This record gives sequence, C-alpha cells and structure tokens, in this order.
Amino acid sequence: MSGPDRYISHAPFDPVHDEVLTPAQEKYYLASQWRLMFWRLRRHKLAMASLWFLGFIYLVMIFAEPLSPYNPNTRHIDNIHAPPQTVHLFHNGEFVGPFVYGTRYALNMDTLTRTYSEDRVRPLPIGFFCSGEPYRLWGLIPMDIRLVCPPKSGTLFLLGTDRLGRDMLSRVIEGARISLTVGLIGITISFALGILFGGLSGYYGGWVDAGIQRLIEVIRSFPELPLWMALSAAMPVTWHPLWIFIGITVILGLLDWTGLARAVRSKLLALREEDYATAAVVMGARPKRVILRHLLPNFMSHLIVSATLTIPAMILGETALSFLGLGVRAPLISWGVLLNDAQDINVVTQYPWLLLPVVPVVLTVLAFNFLGDGLRDAADPYQT
Repeated sequence: MSGPDRYISHAPFDPVHDEVLTPAQEKYYLASQWRLMFWRLRRHKLAMASLWFLGFIYLVMIFAEPLSPYNPNTRHIDNIHAPPQTVHLFHNGEFVGPFVYGTRYALNMDTLTRTYSEDRVRPLPIGFFCSGEPYRLWGLIPMDIRLVCPPKSGTLFLLGTDRLGRDMLSRVIEGARISLTVGLIGITISFALGILFGGLSGYYGGWVDAGIQRLIEVIRSFPELPLWMALSAAMPVTWHPLWIFIGITVILGLLDWTGLARAVRSKLLALREEDYATAAVVMGARPKRVILRHLLPNFMSHLIVSATLTIPAMILGETALSFLGLGVRAPLISWGVLLNDAQDINVVTQYPWLLLPVVPVVLTVLAFNFLGDGLRDAADPYQT
C-alpha cells in the first residue's frame, strides 16, 4: 500500500479496547484555550466575586448622574459638615419603608463646631425613580430622573457632607469616573509601549535588545513616587483641570511600561525559536506579522493578568498625587481629590466621614489584585 491510504487504519472499531469519549470529555478536549481559562477562573470564587464587583463599580461609573442623589457640586449651606444620615424602616413600631429623620443643628460654643441631632417627630420617606435635580447624562442628554431622591421636605446625606455642604455620596460616585478611567487609559498607553519595546527587544535581540534594556534600567532606577511628583509639579498651574487629568494619565502610562516590556521580551526570546515562528519567517512574513499574529497570541492570557495587576497601581498613583495636591484638581472630582480634604488630622477627628472615599479605593485595588491572582492561576497550563 502506498500513497496517503497507507496512513489510514482500516482495522474495525473495537468497543472493548478503543476508548470512547463521553460528551463531557469531548467538550473538554475540544475546548479552546480561552474557554479552558474561563472554566478554571469560575472555580476561583474570590476572583469571580471580584469580577462581579468590578463590573458593578464600572457600571456605577457609567451611570453616575442618575445614581447620585444630588449633583456633586450642589451646596447645602444649612448642612455644612453634616454627619451621615441613617436609613430606617420602622417608625414607632410601624413599618413605613425606607426613610430618614430630619436633622437640626446647634453651634457648640466651646469647639465652635456644628452639632447635628435627629428630629424623630416624623419620618421622611425616600423616593425612588423620581424627578430630582436636573443633569446632563454623560454631559450630553438633559435628564432629571434619579434612582434615589431625597425627601421633599428633608435631606438625604448617606455619607454626610463636606466643608461646603456638598453630598459626599454623590461626589464619591462622580469621582469614580476619574479614578477608574485613569487606570484604563494608563494601561492602554503602558501596554502599547510595553508590547512595542518588549517585542522589538525580544525579537531582534543584539544591540536593539541591549539599548532598550539599558533604557528600562534607567527608568526603573528612579524612585517612583518622587518622579511622579516632580513630573506632575512641572505641569503649568494655568492648565485647565481636564488637561491636568490627561497629563497625569500620560505620566502614569509612560512610567509603568517597563515591567510589561521585560515580560514580553522574555516570552519572545523563548517563542521566536519555535518551529511555527521559523516557518512564518521562511514563508516571507514580516516581523510585525510574526510578532502580532504568531507570537503574542501565545501568551495573551499572561498580558491580561499583567493588566489586572497594573491598573490598581495606576489608581493608587492618581489617588496619591491628587491627595498631595499635585494630581487632578478641582473642579474635577476624583477619589484622591476628595481625600485631599482629610489631610488635617483635626478635621478628621471631628468629621471622620471625610475619610470614607478611601473605602472604594481599597475595595477596587483589592478586587483587581484578587482577579489578577485568579487569572494568573487560570492561565497556568499546568493547573488542573
């Protein structure tokens, strides 16, 4: 027997000795790398919980205006540094539904601070999906529908107010847009530079590799936070706050690509000698095509893991710079800008709710780290 038929077995099927795959086994063996990775990720409960939390917080970021009880810059001059109000369900033993009590304040002449107390005479029901302060959704669509509305004859400050009487909950929700967007835009810049320089370094080697590695070593030799502060302080104070935000984002992206570039370089150094990469070169494929179509997809899962671990570092960087007054500036709102009001320890001891913006920062950073750990385990080909 000669030709292609000599490689085909004509022996009859033996159900005793030949193994038959069950539908579940067939589904597993024929699954793609991404599907296997997703199945392993689902078994990581903490990572899945973090994924749901991050999805929720980014959804809140998108629909910040209708989810906020007030406009973030609305001032309530009669409720300066008002403490958080408690939501109740029962009044005098009778179920009323979600409501708050009114507040009344008095000036403490010893400390010259306002003291607030609940007025439990009558409940003030909270409204849902009703008309509130007008706003522009995404700055484009005029609307006034809000998820939660304050009582008609009262206030609703679930996280208290700041020194100008602005609702802290509304400002925390609005601040998520800047703080979370910094991570996404920054990682885009960092990934572009990391893949570019890491790909060139790992694919070509030689003097190209040596030059890029020396550049990376110089950048990594600078202390990170002082370098951020120096570059942020160099931006003109006359710039519009939006340009300051863009500048901070670019700075974070330009200084955080070195770790990714080294990871890409190490992977390409190993993969460029594989048979499929050599075959692509022999067939006339350009280096750009070899890198983007043949080499990068083989460790794309590791790049995704790297992204989830880099985004929280950028969020913390923006928060730290804004807290020190060198990052995003008013009237833009970010979690770091909100924490800027909590620098004075005397203010914090009297109005501890001003520290509440640190809670979403901590939860978001932990969620990204837990998700990154889960993705790293799921992307490991030796995981069972």
